[in-house]
Amino acid sequence: MGILHIVLVEPQIPQNTGNVARTCAVTGAHLHLVKPMGFEVTDRQLKRAGLDYWHLLHVTYYEGLADFFARTQGPYFYFTSKGRRLHCDPLYPPQQDCYLVFGREDAGLPETLLHDNPDRCVRMPMLPGARCLNLSNSVAVGAYEVLRQWGFPGLTQEGRLTKFDWE
Repeated sequence: MGILHIVLVEPQIPQNTGNVARTCAVTGAHLHLVKPMGFEVTDRQLKRAGLDYWHLLHVTYYEGLADFFARTQGPYFYFTSKGRRLHCDPLYPPQQDCYLVFGREDAGLPETLLHDNPDRCVRMPMLPGARCLNLSNSVAVGAYEVLRQWGFPGLTQEGRLTKFDWE
């Protein structure tokens, strides 16, 4: 089974990155942060948004997109409001690592990257005129679609009540 990788390219808002870190921690996804970022990793808001899940997180930092691509192999799926395919259209290959790549909150991913990879650009359905979903929400939707296709490997799929047993 491959590994799910979440890539944030130049994230600007620490609370979004903290929420994404928490999603990665609870799903076992590997978080990749591509610089420059709009905050320091020690930012109190970043740590607060991730709560007490930091010990479950595997994170790698890159100096820029060129560094990221030099150190990883893909396949890459670029999440963008400019994509022509839906996020649930691709079959995310379970036998290899899978990279979901998200751009900065205020600018998205570089258009040259999108232009050069049209078959790997995906979007989430939205009402006409809506710009985009929040970054951390987009990551959660994308990550759970991949994990759904993979059968939620290694994840608990049944909850328990704290005061009662299910009968």
